[in-house]
Amino acid sequence: MNTFLKFFTWAFIVLLPVVVEAQEVRVLSEALEFDGAIGASQRKTIILQNEGNTSKTYFLKNINGNIGSSQDMKICIGENCFDAKRDLAKIKVTLEPGEIVTDLYLEFSLGITETRGGFDLVFVNEKNIRESFIVEAKYDVINPEERADESDYDAIRISDVYPNPSNRIAQLDYVLKKPQANAKITINSFIGNPVAEFVLDPDQNTLVINVSDFHPGVYFYTLFVDNKNIVTKKLVVKK
Repeated sequence: MNTFLKFFTWAFIVLLPVVVEAQEVRVLSEALEFDGAIGASQRKTIILQNEGNTSKTYFLKNINGNIGSSQDMKICIGENCFDAKRDLAKIKVTLEPGEIVTDLYLEFSLGITETRGGFDLVFVNEKNIRESFIVEAKYDVINPEERADESDYDAIRISDVYPNPSNRIAQLDYVLKKPQANAKITINSFIGNPVAEFVLDPDQNTLVINVSDFHPGVYFYTLFVDNKNIVTKKLVVKK
């Protein structure tokens, strides 16, 4: 019995620092969900917090789970984007003591077949590989042939923004099939900062967006219906 107690005490002392270290960086964002049609690409934000009192740098060590050969993944840190399948060790994020990181993004291409699955991104501390955190993600890819129109949703039928790229005016056409629905378009910069928001008037059929004051670059516009994220797509602004 004494031998067992000594072994248990030793194991507890050895494992305790690992548990404490692993809790110093927390993933504040919920599991990432990518739901959409074949060929779509979506972008989600990963929010992290360093609850420790020292600066920490993590790199992407593993991707565990099911990812199809036609599904591509990019991880963006600010404006720097990396191929998650090929650039594992290059993907690094540094968190200062108490810092909350909000400029880390996962862009996922849903691929060419109808499927569903999930995967985990395993980040480890470059100075102590026993210290890690995991970002969970799952996807559900539908066949667009099951829709008469990929842009035809329950409450709204909406076109893509055109022209795209645009240098002065961009617009989209829509029909609110449920006039009581609260529909809006939000525009965010490439790094996720809000740029503009437009409520879709049920008595109108076209939204005109003046992009002449936007800085050239890539933006993302998202359709919300009753505060639910329906779809996100790219808008390119050029001069």
